[in-house]
Amino acid sequence: MSQTPSLKGSWKLWGWGIAPIVVLAIIITVITQLGTGVKEQQAAPIEVINFERITLVDNGFKVRVLNSGPKEVTIAQVVVDDAFWNAEFDPDPTLKRFEQATITIPYPWVEGDPHEIRVITTNGLIFAGEVAAAMKTPEPNANRFMQYALIGFYVGIVPVGLGLLWFPFMRRFSTRGMQAVLAFTVGLLFFLIIDTIQEGIELGTEAPGVFQGTGLVWFGALLSFLFLLAVDQSGSRRTKELENNGKRIAFKIAGGIGLHNFGEGLAIGAAFAAGEAGLGAFLIIGFTLHNVTEGVGIASPLLKERPTWKTFLALACIAGAPAIIGTWTGGFVFNDALAALFFGIGAGAIAQVIYVISKMIIRESQRYSIPSVSWTNFSGVSLGLIVMYVTALLVNF
Repeated sequence: MSQTPSLKGSWKLWGWGIAPIVVLAIIITVITQLGTGVKEQQAAPIEVINFERITLVDNGFKVRVLNSGPKEVTIAQVVVDDAFWNAEFDPDPTLKRFEQATITIPYPWVEGDPHEIRVITTNGLIFAGEVAAAMKTPEPNANRFMQYALIGFYVGIVPVGLGLLWFPFMRRFSTRGMQAVLAFTVGLLFFLIIDTIQEGIELGTEAPGVFQGTGLVWFGALLSFLFLLAVDQSGSRRTKELENNGKRIAFKIAGGIGLHNFGEGLAIGAAFAAGEAGLGAFLIIGFTLHNVTEGVGIASPLLKERPTWKTFLALACIAGAPAIIGTWTGGFVFNDALAALFFGIGAGAIAQVIYVISKMIIRESQRYSIPSVSWTNFSGVSLGLIVMYVTALLVNF
């Protein structure tokens, strides 16, 4: 008998919790079905067509478009270089909201020349896409697949592995020297997080506005940072045991850098897919030089450990292999919104690693009664920023 009032009270409590949701659902349904009651017409139709990808084939263009507007839209005409042109639509020239279509345009494009493709809707709105320099789009095949994998290997795994080779030299440092190396890692990672966020925002602005691409960068960064922080703090006793585990921190650094290198692979693959082989070659050289310093940063938490060659191999693969996946993605399939989200996740992961290393520096400083922001540590952070900045210049030349 004593359980009945408790059960009734529980159902009553759940009822009060669910009632506002039910009422809100009813209100939204009524508004959706009956409208707001306002009869005024909009001054202009709201139509948005995004050019997702322009592929150059032997006999013309294949253009993938997306209707990201709130209403159904119909493409009435296609214009190429200021001339109206016949085109085929798959599946249909009328696109519902968030529906995609592929436009096949038979056109005698000229290699190396710029071309502009415009679509005109039935309401007279014009949307344009550009081909900066015409070149046949590489077709996915086994040979191209292996070429991109080799590029990602050169850009990611090889330079990170070379940076890890400095580990025996760094082990000779004193306590202050080890702290300076950790501070150097913080400077390196701080540059990477700024660079990652900037790259993500640039991609986010290219994504359809409805997906809020720039917001995805910040959402991904915040959630990944908090997620990794929650994982670390999920078991307080185990976390305290692992706080001094340099191997664990090294793997976290490698993971964060791996997400950053995924973005570098995206840039290289997209350059080759767009026919900009010269840009792709410069990116390969610049990123390779740039990524050697990442190996130094990964090795820094291991200075008091005795890692095996298998540990170094695993770290090089975790940090470098995502460049291979990024090159495949950029070369064959590319989505601005998802890329922006991945950059955000990478930035959050790097930020969490900076937090962990900073805690390590402060803890070690307290143990040996030395200042945590010493001149050597300040010099380490500054050197990390300068080295990454200088090597990044090589990518932009």
